[in-house]
Amino acid sequence: MTREIAVVAFAQTDHRRTSDDRSEVEMLMPVLHEVLDRTGLKTADIGFTCSGSSDYLAGRAFSFTLALDGVGAWPPISESHVEMDGAWALYEAWTKLLTGDADTALVYSYGKSSPGSLRDVLTRQLDPYYVAPLWPDSIALAALQAQALIDAGETDEPQLATIAARSRATDNPHAQLRGPVPQGDYRVRPLRTGDCPPIGDGAAAVILAAGDRARDLCARPAWIRGIDHRIEAHSLGVRDLTDSPSTRLAAEKAGAFERPVDTAELHAPFTAQEVVLRKALRLDDTVRVNPSGGALAANPVMAAGLIRIGEAAARIHRGESDRALGHATSGPCLQQNLVAVLEGDPR
Repeated sequence: MTREIAVVAFAQTDHRRTSDDRSEVEMLMPVLHEVLDRTGLKTADIGFTCSGSSDYLAGRAFSFTLALDGVGAWPPISESHVEMDGAWALYEAWTKLLTGDADTALVYSYGKSSPGSLRDVLTRQLDPYYVAPLWPDSIALAALQAQALIDAGETDEPQLATIAARSRATDNPHAQLRGPVPQGDYRVRPLRTGDCPPIGDGAAAVILAAGDRARDLCARPAWIRGIDHRIEAHSLGVRDLTDSPSTRLAAEKAGAFERPVDTAELHAPFTAQEVVLRKALRLDDTVRVNPSGGALAANPVMAAGLIRIGEAAARIHRGESDRALGHATSGPCLQQNLVAVLEGDPR
């Protein structure tokens, strides 16, 4: 890498079970205004804009073009979109800044899961020939993974309940679920309601900047020291669901194992997935894991991964972390994984 690039600002919505009273644009605009206000930038000052969302959630093709009304696309801007979580939009913006074509980038993502059946929508990620026609939903597949971990002796139901309780004990004001939450009944054994993420709507945005521009915009930038993403085989039948080689490889390529991290924001929508990620990322009990509550406290689809990187960066901005890891996932059972390593300037 020939340029230093940092996250200089992060903003997100208060995540809610439903936002029927607001469109995607109305949900997104306050977040865009807030993240720009944190740096003093205007839309015209942004060199590149990249977004992440899903047409399947909106139920219409090219739905992301409507969100550009909230950004302001006139005069014309340099813009791109990924049909993925916003963490992958951040990756594209990072590569854009590396080329030197821009010094600043706005990255945003959003998702409204409340209008339809999210469990059914997510089946469209599956292999279209052998698996998708069976309509196994996201919770059933996560339960297979959890049961495989229990059978392998790597976790048990009380440990999963502990993860759920810790995640929802957060004081994060943006979280959808906070405080004591009963584990509840089984959704799909061995996963209870508390082991599963809430369904909700939300949006997030970050601003990236390069070099001295980052120091001008932020008192303590969160420098991206490494970022990488990898993917598992599409067929669930050829994977070991108790492990995540793609996460481990992405972390290695991002430099996560070169020095210990003090904070890790893991995109683990189900409690058992945190067990898998902790092992793959070699995180011990000295690392603060998901102080924001993670996806178990708020899981706006297509924004939850970007939020993990944003939350890690915000802790560096506030001086609460010196070296943090942000992780994002997409697909069933941790199929695709992105890892970013962030550092603050020495104090």
